[in-house]
Amino acid sequence: MFTGIVETVGKVVQVRQDLTNLHLIVESNISSELHTDQSVSHNGVCLTVIRQTDSTHEVVAVAETIQKTNLGLLKPESMVNLERCMSASGRFDGHIVQGHVDTVGKVLAVHDLNGSWQFDFEFDPKVNEVLVEKGSVCVNGVSLTCFNCTENLFSVAIIPYTYEHTCFQVLKAGDLINLEFDIIGKYVKKLLGRD
Repeated sequence: MFTGIVETVGKVVQVRQDLTNLHLIVESNISSELHTDQSVSHNGVCLTVIRQTDSTHEVVAVAETIQKTNLGLLKPESMVNLERCMSASGRFDGHIVQGHVDTVGKVLAVHDLNGSWQFDFEFDPKVNEVLVEKGSVCVNGVSLTCFNCTENLFSVAIIPYTYEHTCFQVLKAGDLINLEFDIIGKYVKKLLGRD
């Protein structure tokens, strides 16, 4: 389980296809602290570390993950948001994030608001997930508050710290992003028979 508070940004140094799997080697300042079998969120996708060195770690994405996320678009030099799983004694600074992406969305627009940024996103309305005005959503592994919510559109506001310490600094209109909707909203929807 994660909280959507990105620890660091990593850089993809190698992408290798192995049958239907995709191996990613990522360089980061936390790679040396990781260990085999550890869960790490990569742009919001929970992946297991299979190997690590002093400066890199390797993870594998299976076909299902590649089809349901934007990981298949990664190439050498791509930036990825990284977060280690939360320890039992940790704080919930963001919200409950499972690392299980619901769908891929698209950046519609980026607005520079002279001190902050507004990002507008869209996703397939057939996904039929619940967005609550001022509720939580996870975008590429970042816990955010959504607004301007419709059945398939929403916006988020990004403060300078988040912009500078995540991959939001490289996102532009047309880019695909991983979306994980709030797990509590999903359970409530299921209990109310709206699924």
